[in-house]
Amino acid sequence: MQYHDKTHIFAPFDDGSTVQILGSVAAGFPSPADDYLEEQLNLHQHLIKHPSATFFVRVSGDSMTGAGIYSGDLLIVDRALNPRNRQVVVAVLQNQFTIKRLLLQQDCCILAAEHPDYEPIRVDDESFSIWGVVIYNIHKLT
Repeated sequence: MQYHDKTHIFAPFDDGSTVQILGSVAAGFPSPADDYLEEQLNLHQHLIKHPSATFFVRVSGDSMTGAGIYSGDLLIVDRALNPRNRQVVVAVLQNQFTIKRLLLQQDCCILAAEHPDYEPIRVDDESFSIWGVVIYNIHKLT
C-alpha cells in the first residue's frame, strides 16, 4: 500500500533488507503515469558484490568535500577490490585510517585530499597500506 500527501510518496518496508521502488519521479512536474509500484529492490544485491569483504565506514572530517564526501556520510568500502589509480580509498598510514584519492606514480603513491586546505601525502614507506576501495557514498541531502 502506498501513502501520498502533496509532496511525498511513501511505501512501507516488507522486511529489513528490501524497499519498494516506485516508478520514476519527475524532478519537474509530477507525472500521473508514474503512480505505481515498479519492483522490489534489495540494496545488498545492487550495492554489494563481495559481502564478506564489504564494510560500512562513517566519515569524520572535511578533507574529501571536493569529491562530494562529507563528515557524517556513510561509505561502502569493498576490501576485495584491487585499488586503481584515481580511486577513493581507505588507507592506513602510520596506524591511522584516512580516506583519500589514490594517485599512482612510477616511484610512489600519493594520497590526495579533495580540499584545498590539505596537502597531498607522498607515500613511500612500509607503514602504508590500502584497506579498501570506496564504492558508494551514502549522503544525507537534508
